[in-house]
Amino acid sequence: MKRNRIVSIVFLIVMIGGVHAAVGAEESCVSCHKKLSPGQVADWAAGKHSAEGVTCSTCHGDKHQSENDAEAAVLPDETVCKGCHETQFNQFTRGKHNYGWKAMNALPVTPLEPDELIEGGKGCGGCHNMGIKSEEEKKILRDQGYRYQNNSCDECHTRHGFFLKEARDPKACRQCHMGYDHPQYEMWESSKHGTRYHVQEEEKIPEEAGAPSCQYCHMPDGDHENHTAWGFLGVRLPLPEDEQWAADRVTILKALGVLNPKTGEPTARLEAVKQLKLARLTQERWETLREEMISRCKHCHSEKYARNQLSMGDSILQKADRLMAEAINIVASLYDDGLIEKPENYPFAYPDLLFFMRTGGSYIDQVLCEMYMKHRMRTYQAFFHINPDYAYWYGWEMMVKDLGEIKKLAKTIRATAKN
Repeated sequence: MKRNRIVSIVFLIVMIGGVHAAVGAEESCVSCHKKLSPGQVADWAAGKHSAEGVTCSTCHGDKHQSENDAEAAVLPDETVCKGCHETQFNQFTRGKHNYGWKAMNALPVTPLEPDELIEGGKGCGGCHNMGIKSEEEKKILRDQGYRYQNNSCDECHTRHGFFLKEARDPKACRQCHMGYDHPQYEMWESSKHGTRYHVQEEEKIPEEAGAPSCQYCHMPDGDHENHTAWGFLGVRLPLPEDEQWAADRVTILKALGVLNPKTGEPTARLEAVKQLKLARLTQERWETLREEMISRCKHCHSEKYARNQLSMGDSILQKADRLMAEAINIVASLYDDGLIEKPENYPFAYPDLLFFMRTGGSYIDQVLCEMYMKHRMRTYQAFFHINPDYAYWYGWEMMVKDLGEIKKLAKTIRATAKN
């Protein structure tokens, strides 16, 4: 009995010593980083993790002990977050944000761009960092000297505070969903939805009044899956029943490199589209996502009104595709006639929209790319974000102008070739 008491006392002393050592190590982290990076410490101290006892070593390990071994600090990936947030992690793995990194690297233009805009986390990589990476992908980044492209969660829940209110604010979406090819934030902010949200923030209308944010519509009840019916590219399968729209969409799919422009057969890019869920490939999946959105709209609007609004978005996309296909065919005919030389990186002598502005020196291709990536995107996305000005002046009218410029450029190219 006496021996057992002695063993218990020794065990307790060891445990207390271990706790004090751990606390001492954490205090050392905080005291040092208060000088080196005070903002990080302040965020952590103000956040819920601090209150819940999630300390530095929980996420960063305990191998980093001094200024000489900073590289030993672990930069946690999503699996560390999963330890406490498994539901959100599993939702994220099924969602489109999880495919951001792989989608960027699947683009044919990506290898042509400066590393700083990709791995460096500015440019494309600044937003498309999102996505769970393989160990091989993480090693490649580390070997290139990029240590901070390791976690998707902190894109919205920024470290070290991880404040829930921050991630729920539409401005958390703004850093990526803005600008050239997808100005959803600007569309929403200057729409009736955005106006009411900001007026409600200022407490000028009641809290219970309808004022939907990005998260309210696209992440209902905090669901991290987040897909949309039309997706980013604004194309889908099966082809529509309308013959002209079906033909126009085939033309666009050829210009996206998804279909062989000569044979119409699927290319390897279609497999990438499938794996990365860049488009809806069945009617059932498209309708499921459309119904999910309508169910959200019905919180404020009648079902009839919501269906009519979304249907108008489908209709303007059909009309935008008519302009787009006409422009693509004009440029494609210049390739067919040998008036534009096939760029070395292109798989076919045909316009390739996924090379963005790196078109091998063909300015008419650049106008075509802008027509698709900037102006077509704004035309149909503005309808789904209820923004009149973007739909007309920044979208449709610019597509009309692009088509006029492409016709003029094509005429000049042909006239020059005759001389």
